[in-house]
Amino acid sequence: MSKRQARGWLISLLFLLLLGACSKESAPPEKDTQPTAEQQKEQEKEKENEFEAAVTKKNTELESSPLELTSYAEEVGATLAEPTHTNFAVNEFVTIEGTVEQHDQLQEHYVWIKIQFSGDSITDTYQEFFTPITNGTFKQEAVLFNGEGEYRVTVLLPSKTQSNYYYDLADFKVFNVNPKIQRDMTFTPFAQEAGLKIKDPDSGYMKGNKVFTLTGTIDPTNDDKNLLMIELTKDTQTWKHIIPIKNGEFSYDIPLFYGKGVHKLKVYVPDKERDNYYQDGTVLYIDNESDLVSEPIIYMTTYEERGVHLISPAYGGEETDLTYRIKGTIDKDAPFAKETTHLYISTKKDGEEALEVIPVEHYQFDDEFYLRFGPGTYEVTVSVPEIKEKKSDRFYYYNVAQFSVTNTAKDQRDLLPSRGVQSDSPKIISIANELMKNSMTEREKAKAVYEYTAKSIAYDVDKLKNSDFEWDDSALKVLELQTGICQDYTYLAIALLRAGGMEARYVAGTAGAGFNYSRHAWVEVKVDGEWLTMDPTWGAGYIEKDKFVAYYNEDYFEPNAEAFKTHTRHGVQY
Repeated sequence: MSKRQARGWLISLLFLLLLGACSKESAPPEKDTQPTAEQQKEQEKEKENEFEAAVTKKNTELESSPLELTSYAEEVGATLAEPTHTNFAVNEFVTIEGTVEQHDQLQEHYVWIKIQFSGDSITDTYQEFFTPITNGTFKQEAVLFNGEGEYRVTVLLPSKTQSNYYYDLADFKVFNVNPKIQRDMTFTPFAQEAGLKIKDPDSGYMKGNKVFTLTGTIDPTNDDKNLLMIELTKDTQTWKHIIPIKNGEFSYDIPLFYGKGVHKLKVYVPDKERDNYYQDGTVLYIDNESDLVSEPIIYMTTYEERGVHLISPAYGGEETDLTYRIKGTIDKDAPFAKETTHLYISTKKDGEEALEVIPVEHYQFDDEFYLRFGPGTYEVTVSVPEIKEKKSDRFYYYNVAQFSVTNTAKDQRDLLPSRGVQSDSPKIISIANELMKNSMTEREKAKAVYEYTAKSIAYDVDKLKNSDFEWDDSALKVLELQTGICQDYTYLAIALLRAGGMEARYVAGTAGAGFNYSRHAWVEVKVDGEWLTMDPTWGAGYIEKDKFVAYYNEDYFEPNAEAFKTHTRHGVQY
């Protein structure tokens, strides 16, 4: 072989080697990086062996001595099978087990175990267990809640002569070699006697994100004690709330209001002897991973009394653009549940207030309301109507919840639909389009609405005399009935004007002469940049011998001061 041939052969061989190295087909198969179930078990076993070795090593370093019980042990015949020494190491949990010969003479039926961590903790540095004494024996396996480190444990037994009084039985130190942060869920004697059980979560410490769901059960035999109290704290901030129990069960979404970090949740059970009083039940810690800081909703006592349950919002302080949705249910077994056909929504901003109504159907509500006064923060109040048989010209209601909402949309108060003014209804829009032509001036459009309203509606004398007002009185309702009083004429006129793109507002005041005057309502509409007054009720006719006489007139369309001296303006309602 020549030198040239040899060089060519080497180049070809090198090319084949490079091609083989880059070829997908010739590359060795990738290994599966996920361990199998068998491998996971092996890893866990190895880890466990490491901890057990650490326990053995630590126990050789610690100075330990036999555990001595107090003199009270001899008095009640108490012994401890575990632990046996005063200073020892464990992996994750410590076992306290013993007997009490004279257990039937004790005033309480629980062993009180107090565990204190020596050092800083992401939760509280202590935890308490109330372990039942059953037939003279007790046993508690207690997780050492803050992971690796030293703990001091005190075991106490109840007094034979005093209720809710305990004496020391033993005191010892224990060192946990396991760094895992975990926490038992413990229950006070009050909680155990009430039958409190937490289904979810199943641990006293867990991770959370914005909202945390608490579900559980309680002894259903106490029908008159159907409420729990919860208390959520973080740093110096605290929120308390009452949650309902139904058929011995409860479930509630708890917002983690205070941003990232550990929230402490205390659950209280109702006191058996005292109404509206609660006792400690259990404590949970939720480590919130969200940075979101929100505002608690304020709930009034009527919230529970009337069976209201807000599904949304869960917290206040949210931002929205013009509208905000509210969703929830009414407990069908609550007082006046069937009669609660609607809710009132009051929105306040900078001294201005609007009232909206949302319907309740089949004990459920899900609707939006407007934030009509422009950008800024609103105080929103949700209320239930007062239920009474007697008819009235005023609506009374009870506040049940209050929260804040921030609106980013511009001020559209005089163009948006409002209570009784369904300017977004297809029927209203259709009539408005027929009345208000593009070729008309703004004054002509307003005049067309005035004339239509005054001529289309008959005044309802009986409604005024009998105070036969209803929460759903509105523009659509008056169109259907073709009768109404001043508020109904006003609802219809404003709805038509707003549907036609004209700013209009409801004016409340009084009308009449001398001592013969009464509450009244009329319309102000913006025409060419100025507010024009019109009263379609008085333009429709008059009352004679308790009968309405239809007599259309234009005297109350843009009346002058002399013609309108019968009216006293109190202010804009919406």
